Amino acid sequence: MMVERETDLLRKIEINVAEAEKRTGKNTVNIQETYTVYLIETRYVISAPDSLWRRYSEFELLRTYLLVTYPYIIIPPLPEKRAEFMWHKLSADNLDPDFVERRRVGLENFLLRVASHPILSTDKIFFRFLTEEKGWREAVLETGFQDKADSRLKSLSAMFRVKNPDTRFTALKQYSDELNTVVSHLLRVRARVADRLYGVYKVHGNYGRVFSEWSAIEKEMGDGLQSAGHHMDTYAASIDDILEEEEHYADQLKEYLFYTDAVRSICRKHELIQYELEMAAQDLAHKKQQKEELVTGTVRIFSLKGMTSKLFGQESQEQRESRLAALGQSIQEGEEMVKEKNKECQEFMQAAWEDIERFKEQKDKDLREALISYAIMQISMCKKGIQVWSNAKECFNKM
Repeated sequence: MMVERETDLLRKIEINVAEAEKRTGKNTVNIQETYTVYLIETRYVISAPDSLWRRYSEFELLRTYLLVTYPYIIIPPLPEKRAEFMWHKLSADNLDPDFVERRRVGLENFLLRVASHPILSTDKIFFRFLTEEKGWREAVLETGFQDKADSRLKSLSAMFRVKNPDTRFTALKQYSDELNTVVSHLLRVRARVADRLYGVYKVHGNYGRVFSEWSAIEKEMGDGLQSAGHHMDTYAASIDDILEEEEHYADQLKEYLFYTDAVRSICRKHELIQYELEMAAQDLAHKKQQKEELVTGTVRIFSLKGMTSKLFGQESQEQRESRLAALGQSIQEGEEMVKEKNKECQEFMQAAWEDIERFKEQKDKDLREALISYAIMQISMCKKGIQVWSNAKECFNKM
């Protein structure tokens, strides 16, 4: 389990996803379905434990709420809903017990990530998710977070039209894309290696069968061959546990694969805020130009109003003064809007960058530990292989 720091919430309560259970029931469109629920246990340090069941879709709703409510925070990802980067012997069924167990671990890790975050851990909706089985969904919807969500089209438009993107966020977005590519490749290589390794180990079972058959026709050599065969059978069977353990290391890498999308989400939000600031500044500049043209009587660029004046005569002094007053009011409102948008942009950048620095520290630590643990596991596996052949050698020596 990778959790970076303790917060007030984690000092008060312990959180774990204790078990998973398969259930059958009707969904929102009244269709019978089979699904998995997860038992969340919370225990105050000074009292007895409490527990409640949650579906994966409720975890998704919680995360979406956090994404919208805290756009400047890199929200921890959920474990995969369906298995990705699998080697061929791994079940793709999302109700498979091994997959459900790994997802249980991932969901617990998600809760602990949120609970250990200095800001997210104080969120009241998150606390209700942990402690109130009924009424939580209504409470999260009552926050109105869905109305605040930025549309994908709006974000896409900002990405292509923003004129002065912040170089730090541009570099972060590029790094996130590259990290996503690297981790994806690493997981694909690992899946291919797992396939090959599974085959190599299982083929060793043929040694066991052949040695056993051979022992039946030998008197002096029989016992040694039989024992060597048993060692080969044990070696062949060990790969199932080895690759199951490997999946947990793969899941740690997948967490950071999914984290890259959370990082990109922050970059997209910054682009949108920056774009809104630029649009407000552009609108203000246009209004100031209109006022200057009205005051001086000169038109810098072709306009419909300028053409109308030439065709139908100049407007009266009263009309002109009325327009000037309206423009003055509009300019004042525009200046307030630019000031507000500039403040929003600055505050977002400061808050986001604090969380990005926290995330970088966490990422480096977690990935270093995961890779070291994976290397240790591989070394252990190789040592066990050496031990099997050493044992077989001893059997041959005794023949």
